[in-house]
Amino acid sequence: MSLNLANPLWVPVKALLCRTINKRKIFTAAAITSSAYKGEKDESELLVVVGGGAAGVYGAIRAKTLSPDLRVLVIEKGRFLSKVKISGGGRCNVTNGHCNDTINLAGHYPRGHKEFKGSFFYTHGPADTMSWFSEHGVPLKTEDDGRVFPVSDNSSSVIDCLLNEANIRGVRLERGKSVLAASTKPDGKFLVKVGKQSVDTSEFVEATYLLIATGSSQQGHSLATKFGHSIVDPVPSLFTFKINDPLLTELAGISFSKVQAKLTFDNPCPDLSNLVQIGPMLVTHWGLSGPVILRLSAWGARHLFSSKYKGHLIVDFIPDINIETAKSVLKQHKQQFSKHKVSNSFPPQFGLVNRFWRYILDREGSSKDTLWASVSNNSLSSISDILKHCTFQVTGKGQYKDEFVTAGGVPLSEISLKTMESKLVPNLFFAGEVLNVDGVTGGFNFQNAWSGGYIAGTNIGKLAASNKRSSTDRKVLIGS
Repeated sequence: MSLNLANPLWVPVKALLCRTINKRKIFTAAAITSSAYKGEKDESELLVVVGGGAAGVYGAIRAKTLSPDLRVLVIEKGRFLSKVKISGGGRCNVTNGHCNDTINLAGHYPRGHKEFKGSFFYTHGPADTMSWFSEHGVPLKTEDDGRVFPVSDNSSSVIDCLLNEANIRGVRLERGKSVLAASTKPDGKFLVKVGKQSVDTSEFVEATYLLIATGSSQQGHSLATKFGHSIVDPVPSLFTFKINDPLLTELAGISFSKVQAKLTFDNPCPDLSNLVQIGPMLVTHWGLSGPVILRLSAWGARHLFSSKYKGHLIVDFIPDINIETAKSVLKQHKQQFSKHKVSNSFPPQFGLVNRFWRYILDREGSSKDTLWASVSNNSLSSISDILKHCTFQVTGKGQYKDEFVTAGGVPLSEISLKTMESKLVPNLFFAGEVLNVDGVTGGFNFQNAWSGGYIAGTNIGKLAASNKRSSTDRKVLIGS
């Protein structure tokens, strides 16, 4: 049966209650149902967006902005923009403000770094994203590490902005149902089956355009394969490392502002260039975390999966000091503090905390009660070596609570990055994490969503506007 988009029961009551932001108009489900398509003729083109996340909602708004007569329907089985809500510890890391150069920006995507060097971010990059939100009532701030957050430090500011703009534009939002199936008709349109997995009844929508923006959900991958696309099997990305070291576990909470970390495996890897990262690191109750670890987990996602999350992590705790200088600093400290216990005194140039220094001494085998005067040159060399090449056994992966990212999805080779349209099926578009794209932590995954959604929405909007003009011109010719 065909779905009646004018039916006021189409959007569930209380589904989209939105708070006011910057004195913008509050809207509810009732406001949505009374707007948009009521009374429109069936000949109006329809865009169905599968997935109500960042890419889907952003793309829907863009398409509707360029083609106001286009009917736009977003279907989401859960809560709209749920990942936006929890990202950044509830603050929403919108994008990264330190990567204005496209080549540099592309380098933050383990899957996508080659393809994104082209037009993708030129079309809609971080600066464009920041401008869009600022112009729509969400002032932003850039923190020292480049991460961009709303000034409110509340992800609700971003969510309210997007849902409010969708309502103003006349985008229809349907929550609590899924796209169960989709196929192409002989006339090129899409027949979309909508319903709930647990209920036998379903409805059908005939769409001119289909945008799949389901994130890493199996739903999107299943739909893509029905249209002939292949899927790179998804594996986890962005996670912490479990380390089997009781002495390290006792140091939970200690952080390092800058280390160099290298990930290696028993089986040789073809490309190790990105398995060396520099940045902050944190000791946790189960192992190691922090930006440097998360970046390694992203670049090494497939290697780690293949090795069952077993590997070797080699950490340089003093990356700005070479090993010979480190030995020299230790010798000078020995001469200056010869009567002090080695456990109570260490070179300040290393920037370490006392608890970690004692850990290094344990690793080296030095007695904590030893005086500096009694430390041999061999021990000084051994301590230097541990500081520069401290090896940990990775025994598994933890979960990074603020990010839920996978590596895998529809290969980028099967879509056009200039339009986000499928190369296999006309008027079928993809955006976001449903594609084989993932970024490191720091706002890069959301930027992929904004950019992909914007490009897809732009091209859908242009196609719909062009078809509308052509239809109008034909009617004028017939009437004349």
